[in-house]
Amino acid sequence: MSDALLLREDRDGVATLTLNRPQARNALSQGMLRALLDAFAELKADESVKVVVLAGSGPAFCAGHDLKELRANDYGRAYTQALFADCAEVMQAIVRLPKVVIAQVHGIATAAGAQPGGVVRSGGGRRGVPLRHAGREYRPVLFHPHGGAVAQRGA
Repeated sequence: MSDALLLREDRDGVATLTLNRPQARNALSQGMLRALLDAFAELKADESVKVVVLAGSGPAFCAGHDLKELRANDYGRAYTQALFADCAEVMQAIVRLPKVVIAQVHGIATAAGAQPGGVVRSGGGRRGVPLRHAGREYRPVLFHPHGGAVAQRGA
């Protein structure tokens, strides 16, 4: 598997972004957050992509902020503020993306690792209604109060 923090695969108008730090349960390091910001900026401009699926590699979707990185930076104020600002910017990029965004959550999704699923917007928007695109089905399993959905791939 690639050493890239974030993988992108495009097929039939669907871009799948895969968090690629399985050994760290896809924890949100500053590098991962910046890779996500870059990817969402590219996707915003890519007219061939209609749907974005956010997934995780390995046994977990996302374990939240990278606590080892926080500790290595001695929980410094400047570092922590920059990290949380990047995280907030990623969540806003998801909300503002003019595409259907689906979080394909599997395994654990904790703390900041649950946020991408919480802010995801879906084209379905109604409880229990499967989302379909390009022959794939996604079923909403958790709804955000502002209308987003966390979805898992259907059988």
